[in-house]
Amino acid sequence: MHGPVSTAWLLVALCAATGAYCLLRMRSGVVEQRWAAGGEALMGFGMAAMAVPAAVFTPPRWAWPVYAAVFGAAALRALWAVRGGPHHLHHLVGSAAMVYMAVAMADAPPAAHHVHGGTGVPLLTGTLLLYFTGYVLLSGARLVPAAASAGATGPVPWGDRPELARACRLSMGIGMVAMLLAM
Repeated sequence: MHGPVSTAWLLVALCAATGAYCLLRMRSGVVEQRWAAGGEALMGFGMAAMAVPAAVFTPPRWAWPVYAAVFGAAALRALWAVRGGPHHLHHLVGSAAMVYMAVAMADAPPAAHHVHGGTGVPLLTGTLLLYFTGYVLLSGARLVPAAASAGATGPVPWGDRPELARACRLSMGIGMVAMLLAM
């Protein structure tokens, strides 16, 4: 990704920490939560790898088609999961966005610096930016504390804490906005 090196490293740290927490969430006793956490861990680590500054490591040309294939498979899995409920649509959009960014990076010449002249932001990039910005705002609003449940019984395991799962998704949404802006 292009942009300031310090911002890129912060994005790498955010995405890697999110991916690591999603791996912890895979220990949940609920099968659906484990599958979602696995997909989110893949997304977090994939975003972290994609955000490493080009000055530090430039992936070989063959790496971008591999990224596209991996996230294309994740998009197909998310498409299959949409049958179970519309909440999987976000995973589908996120995976498709990763495929789009991998294809865009594969088409970019090595060490290219994108200069946005009078052409503006491509339509798909703008659409994804709108989607993820809306997602971030909505997810942030959902994190506002609500009244505590009177029926709460005992401590909840780390993998089953819904507020942490929401914070994880929020941070990946923020990371996606930053990556799309840097394209």
